Amino acid sequence: MPVSTVLLLASIGVLSLFCQWLAWRVRVPAILFLLACGIACGPVLHYLNPEEVFGDLLFPMISLAVAIILFEGSLTLRFSEIRGHSKMVRNLIPVGAVVTGIIGTLSAHWILAISWEISLLFGAISVVTGPTVIAPLLRSVRPNAKLANILQWEGIIIDPLGALLAVLVYEGIVSWGMGNVFGHSLYIFGKTIVVGSVLGAAAGYLNGQVLRKHWIPHYLHNAGTLTFMLGVYALSNEIAHESGLLTVTIMGIWMANMKQVSVDGILEFKESLSVLLISALFIILAARIEFSAIVDLGWGLALVLVILMWVARPLSIVLSAIGTGLNWREKLFLSWIAPRGIVAAAVSALFAFQLQSNGYEGAETLVPLVFMLIIATVTIQSLTARPLAKLLGVAEPPEFGFLILGANPVARMIGKELKKHEVPVMLADTNWENVRQARMENLQVYFGNPVSEHASNQLNLTGIGNLLVISPYKHMNSLATYHFLDWFGDHDSVFSLTEGEQDQKARHKTAEKIQQTRGLFDGVSYAKLASLASQGYVIKTTQLSAEFSYQDFLEQYQHQALVLFLIDGKDHIEPVKSMDKLKLDEDSTLISLVPPKAPEERKDVKNDQTKIAEDATHINDVK
Repeated sequence: MPVSTVLLLASIGVLSLFCQWLAWRVRVPAILFLLACGIACGPVLHYLNPEEVFGDLLFPMISLAVAIILFEGSLTLRFSEIRGHSKMVRNLIPVGAVVTGIIGTLSAHWILAISWEISLLFGAISVVTGPTVIAPLLRSVRPNAKLANILQWEGIIIDPLGALLAVLVYEGIVSWGMGNVFGHSLYIFGKTIVVGSVLGAAAGYLNGQVLRKHWIPHYLHNAGTLTFMLGVYALSNEIAHESGLLTVTIMGIWMANMKQVSVDGILEFKESLSVLLISALFIILAARIEFSAIVDLGWGLALVLVILMWVARPLSIVLSAIGTGLNWREKLFLSWIAPRGIVAAAVSALFAFQLQSNGYEGAETLVPLVFMLIIATVTIQSLTARPLAKLLGVAEPPEFGFLILGANPVARMIGKELKKHEVPVMLADTNWENVRQARMENLQVYFGNPVSEHASNQLNLTGIGNLLVISPYKHMNSLATYHFLDWFGDHDSVFSLTEGEQDQKARHKTAEKIQQTRGLFDGVSYAKLASLASQGYVIKTTQLSAEFSYQDFLEQYQHQALVLFLIDGKDHIEPVKSMDKLKLDEDSTLISLVPPKAPEERKDVKNDQTKIAEDATHINDVK
């Protein structure tokens, strides 16, 4: 029985959401489930035939989706952040791209007998990893901070640069094929580069000015940027054939590096698109794969994959690591981790579609080759990376650090005190002024919503396995609690303050899952903490001993101190929920919020001031 087009479109959306949810639950890149779902719906069950459903709109839809993906990736490329990273990252981007590109090209041409044009394009596409596949893998594996930073920043930087390389290679192939002589091909290629660069830079500057000077209302920033970008993409293609992808990539890079232009909101807006549009795109792309094309590649396909994983990547790491001080264990681990992701899949599908339309021989092999590279690297490396990290001794020890939701004055006080005890701390807030103050106080901070997809890809939580909710944002507090309960996988890792008095009546409406996390710091509310801080209370570390007991500590401050954290004799730090149920040893350490001065100290100061006044009066009387 034929299936209606409406039902097919709706089912694609439902399946996209299910794949995203499943990936979130098992903490692996979503692309793996999206591709598997597309293959099942297409060549396996013959439920979805994209050409029949979309007809002539299939190619324009793929083109626009790829433009959105490349634009979003280029928005993350900030030159200031590249300069601030290690020598290994700086080496790995050019060296890794060149080595992988050359080996990928040669292996595809010599082993699979693919034309030089398609082999060059495959080599360029194969250099792209990306944060969407690296971030979930790092959360699962938890390598040490050095390795996590290298892999994370490699993915962030190589994502747009690798896509740009693929675009340039494609433009060169098309330009060469359109002319009968070298000069004409060079002219076409040069025209594409000039149009893409000039129009992209102009569009980026103009859109940045619009956002910076608020020429359109804030609620139109995201939608306006997206539609303007798509318009520029179409215009660029009209001026110079297929120059649009280069244009939107340059546009995104320009906006990302403009001063006083915030692109974080645009990146968050992309989250909905990734679920509704981009996720559906990959199901559609995978549904077009033909098993016969994979079979036709034969055993040579497996050999090409082995060469890329076992030769190209290790060689890239060895050459890039010269002079960096990495040991052999760290090099071996880095050599194994290079999963390909969304950009590789999207760009390969688009270019293969276009090259087939232009009559390039062997273009139909590009998609199955790239998709098998994605499936092999994501599957094999996701399953083996954690055991390998443990075997090599490069896995992070149990995560005892804290992500603090809020960068307000109270959260900053707590963060600075934890940092003194060498506890990893990261503050997250959507208030720019709070974030700015935290940075001035030398605290690590994330500006934005910590439950967003952008945070999932960009927020480095190496060494952090706990959440402290210390913010007045009630809605965000609940969302963050839900999110990190699943992220950290333990109720004993998420701690939040109690509700304010006005919210107690609605307690029965709050999910039990959230209620179990509340009651932090002896059940005080955020308002109470803020009030104590405004009264001059400070955070102080106190070492208990046989001579100075917990009772002595309480009496010193006349029971006005609030114990925040307990550090036991084994240096294990734990947030305090109830001061009455503290399990103390003689060598326990307390981190507490205490009055500015102990009552006894204030009394002594007053007595000293009285004595000084009396002595002054006596001297005057003598005179």
